[in-house]
Amino acid sequence: MTRLFAALALLIALSGPALAIQPDEVLADPALEARARDLSKGLRCLVCQNQSIDDSDADLARDLRIILRERLSAGDSDTQAIAYLTARYGDFVLLKPPIKPVTWALWFGPAALLLLGAGGIVIGLRRRKASDGALDALSDPERARLAAILKDRDQE
Repeated sequence: MTRLFAALALLIALSGPALAIQPDEVLADPALEARARDLSKGLRCLVCQNQSIDDSDADLARDLRIILRERLSAGDSDTQAIAYLTARYGDFVLLKPPIKPVTWALWFGPAALLLLGAGGIVIGLRRRKASDGALDALSDPERARLAAILKDRDQE
């Protein structure tokens, strides 16, 4: 039993993230390759949408990795290479898009929905509390009449 746990622990320890970069994509210059890998971790796979192009094995992610490496090999700075990809694919290609009017819904939408939901809950609780107090304002004959009406309605 302990061997099974040891084997499982070893398997978990050795199972790091599976990078999808193919050997033919790797640049000969280690410094340039390191820059490409660093930049590709911040770029979104447009097919998977929740993975970086570094982690995705989709064909489009491979194409984006190749384009990025071509731009860096051509002498582009990191900013120029990212600007080229965002000009071609839009801000959606960035895992962390910039905050500007076009992306406000992306950045502030979840918080706004959370606040609207919380506001709705507060309003609902206040209305419930107010309606519970309405029964207290009834006199005994009125309560009896209301109970009779509700009983007749339930029997129908």
